[in-house]
Amino acid sequence: MPIKIEALTRYPIKGLSGEQLARVALEAGQGFPFDRQFGFARPNSGFNPAEPKPLPKTKFYMLARDAALVLLESNYNDETGTLTLTSLGSSGEFDITSEQGRAGASAFLKTYLDLPEDESPMLYSAQPHRFTDVSVVSSEMMNAVSIINKDSVTAFSQAIGIEVDPRRFRGNILVSGLPAFSELNMLEQEIEIGAVRLKIVKRTKRCPATEVDLNTGERNIKTPKRLLEQYGHMDMGVYAEVVEGGSVAIGDTVEVV
Repeated sequence: MPIKIEALTRYPIKGLSGEQLARVALEAGQGFPFDRQFGFARPNSGFNPAEPKPLPKTKFYMLARDAALVLLESNYNDETGTLTLTSLGSSGEFDITSEQGRAGASAFLKTYLDLPEDESPMLYSAQPHRFTDVSVVSSEMMNAVSIINKDSVTAFSQAIGIEVDPRRFRGNILVSGLPAFSELNMLEQEIEIGAVRLKIVKRTKRCPATEVDLNTGERNIKTPKRLLEQYGHMDMGVYAEVVEGGSVAIGDTVEVV
């Protein structure tokens, strides 16, 4: 069975919903375009817009702590800089290239999460960085692309007797046709997608964000714990560095070098 790309997803706002893409252009040494480009920081996060630096994920509103975020739909138009936030009963459009727009989006999130009066999120841009979970490890890891093997998720689902949606793992590239969990043993190996070359550089340790049901917002699977029980580790998916850039699309064949 050939290894193929099943889905391409970017997460412009850390912790919020993903956006499905049919095709994406990758550049050598750079991460997934517009992925984790923005984040809603918690009060006293220490982020300085005048001197932006990567921050630990605990400094942001994200699924590991704020499960309700999974039910907030977000869409970012990178051409206009407009962020659209939609929840049951309310929605808003914000020009987050402006201070006023970022403040408006932050106020929307505060209301949506029903935060106390003295707790206000603030939407920040990460440029020239990214607010990825591994951004604090190194600049190379900050620009890594996350890959999820659909066959690994299927094997995990069968092992625990519960259907697990691959989207829980919030990867950029979802592939199928690769033997279950074989990607975890491919560190320093390369894969090719047409002219694009990616080098596997790190296994992805999962956190409580993956416990959240995408349809209900409830924590209904203790994913890290179940992974540890089944396999002796809490890893699902890998990070890869873009060695040679180019365009990749859904349905493209992946070759293991």
